[in-house]
This record gives sequence, structure tokens and C-alpha cells, in this order.
Amino acid sequence: MNCPLHCLLGGSLLAAAGLSAQTSAPVEWGKFRGPNNDGTVPAPQVSNWKGAGVKTLWKAETPKGFSSFAVAGGKAFTLVTGEYDGNSGEMIVCLDVRTGKELWSKPLSIIGKYDGGGDAGTNDNKGGDGPRSTPVVDGDKVYVIDSSLGVHCFSAAGGDLVWNRDVLKENAGVQIRWQNAASPVIEGNVLMMCGGGEGQALLGLDKTSGKVLWKGEDDKMTHATPVVADLLGTRQCIFFTQTGLVSVLPESGKVLWRQPYRFNISTAASPVVFEDIVYCSAGYGVGAGAYQISKSGSSWKSKEIWRKENDDFANHWSTPVVKDGHLYGMFSFKKYGEGPLACVDIRTGDMKWSTPGFGPGQVILAGDSIIALSDKGELVVVEANPRKYTELKREEVLEGKVWSYPVLAYNRLFARSTTEGVCLEFQ
Repeated sequence: MNCPLHCLLGGSLLAAAGLSAQTSAPVEWGKFRGPNNDGTVPAPQVSNWKGAGVKTLWKAETPKGFSSFAVAGGKAFTLVTGEYDGNSGEMIVCLDVRTGKELWSKPLSIIGKYDGGGDAGTNDNKGGDGPRSTPVVDGDKVYVIDSSLGVHCFSAAGGDLVWNRDVLKENAGVQIRWQNAASPVIEGNVLMMCGGGEGQALLGLDKTSGKVLWKGEDDKMTHATPVVADLLGTRQCIFFTQTGLVSVLPESGKVLWRQPYRFNISTAASPVVFEDIVYCSAGYGVGAGAYQISKSGSSWKSKEIWRKENDDFANHWSTPVVKDGHLYGMFSFKKYGEGPLACVDIRTGDMKWSTPGFGPGQVILAGDSIIALSDKGELVVVEANPRKYTELKREEVLEGKVWSYPVLAYNRLFARSTTEGVCLEFQ
């Protein structure tokens, strides 16, 4: 039985977790990039960022990998590299949000080397081994797509396996360099993903059983997680494949519209939707573009608004957030430790400001503030203001390589690196 949000707020779950229900922040962050799948959440309870303290409530080991946290039901889930029966491979780990103590863990797949990853250290920038995908919590289940395109459904409470599916074998899956990094996206009863072979590249799976509800298209997968959004009054899932943008109806997989977009080596940032505009970007000289989507009767069209094919407009794997028509995010390619946090007008492509020193970290939007996590582990809070860069808070919170998204849940900030995960409280 799934307890609704008001039940979680007023019930015993929060009390058991020792967390306050009196907060303007969202109770949970169970989906990749937040409850809205777009990196946005209401502001936390902080009256003055400049005067706020940052207290570390706990730290936990999170060895090797770039998976972010999914936080729901008093638990924090992520993927790490671990040992199982003498073999090194991917594991899902469930932590108690109060203490950071491990509640359970389960093996996913045995992987010796990630194509192109190698044995990079925690502080260099040569890629590195470890899982890249993030779990998704839906009701009392947690879902994972591992690097080998295995899809797994576990009981969130104790980690019992409910079902799994091998897309490489069962759907003629096609692997890519660095292997899968995309997270599952769930809408209603459908888990959506890309990775199958010809005629079944896009897949809609029954979240209760793993059976195929719909399949189609020939698109080859990328590392980008698809986005579910309301566009012109229609709920749709937008994939960013090697062919480009492709939008489908979640319930049937019917293609609504397509926008060709160049692929080179890796596409990893998700599309961003603002009103009738869809923005996308990639590294390796591909750059960014924005497209206006229109509809006439049952016919959908995509029209290019602007396009900038250079790495100054590359979101390598760092998906920006959008507020009032302005993108905020890490715009650079392989400028580790140096790449800027920048603001770009999504309607025109004009860069409003750019401040270096972040590298390919990640951002979320909390109310009117950008919470940025640099690749060096610095937490930086900045005003979401297109006129100028105004820094409100900066604090070093993590050791190791940080390419994962911060998560705001239960009025706490959860973040991780290739070595450790932390839970932070603003005071």
C-alpha cells in the first residue's frame, strides 16, 4: 500500500526518521533530479544564506561511481562499487537518512572495467570506474538500470528482488562507451528507458512486472536520462538519443515529434523544458540548441530558435536548471576545477554571466537560489538572478571527485562523491 504525501507528512514515518514535518522543502526526492524530474524544489528553511551554518550530520562510504542519491521513505539509495562472492561489481545501497548507516545492499552486475573508464583515481579526471545511473523510488519499490542495461525492481523496505530484466539479451540491447548512465523514468505504471535494438530502442515496461508494454524506434541510446514534462497541454517523455530529441506518449510510446541533433562520442545531459521550448546540449564540440515546439491539430513540429556549436555552451553531463526563462548550470567541456557556473537566456542563447571555478559539477534550483556542487566538493549557493552573479554561501563539504547531483529532501542536503556521501543541515 502506497502512503500519500499528506500521510507521510503527518504520520509516523517522519517521526521515526527524526525529521521535522514543518518545512517548505519537499519531503522526498525519490526521482532522478528531484520530484519534478527537472532539478527544482521549493526553498529550504534558511532565513539568511550568508549567515547560515552548514552542519554535517553524517558521512558514509560511497566507493567508485557517479550515481546520485534518491531519498524517500526515510531511506537514501545510491549505487556503488562493491564486492560480492569475490567479484567486483555494482551494488545498490540503502542508507538510513538519520544516521547514514547501511540498512541493506544488493548486487546488480559484475563489471571489471567500464569501457573508457579505466583505473582513474578519485581526484584525477580520466573518467573512472563505477556505476553512473541513479535509483528511482516509486511507492514501496526502488528501481535501477545498471551499467549493463539490467533493469531491477527491489522492495524499498528490505531489498527483496521483485523482478529484473536483461535488456541486452531480451531486447537486443546495444551498449555504448562508458556503458549505461541513464536513470529509469516512471510515469504512472510505465518505466521508460532507451537501450533496446532495432524496432525496440525505446521501451515502456510495466513497473509491477517488468513486462514490455510498448516498444519501438531504432534510436541508439546515450547517457542522457529522458525527461517527462507537460508541453502544450500534453504529458510526454522526451528522450535525447544519438539521433536527437524524440518525444513520445508515456502510455503508448507513440512518437509525437522529433528534432535531429548531432551526436559525437557522448551525450549525457538531459533535455530542459521551458514553456514551449526544449533545450539540449552535449560536449565534444556539439554545443547547445533551443527548439520551439508547436502543435496544429494532431501534428507536432519542432523549429530551431538558436544553435551554438562550441564547448563554451556544452553541458558535458551537467544538466542546467531553468527559472524565468534563464538557464543556470555548468557550461564547459573538460575544464575540471575551472569551468564556470553560467547563466544563459534560453530564448536567445545569450550568456548573461559566467563565473569560473566550478568544473563539471551539478546544480539544483531551490526557490530563488541555485545550489551548486563543484567537482572539487564545494557547496556554493548563488542567487538565481540573470543580471549578475551573487554568491550567498560557499563551503567545502566533500572529498573525492564530485560529478553527482546534490539532493534536497527532509530539509537536508544529501550529496556524494566517488569516496563519500554526506547529509548536511543548514542552521
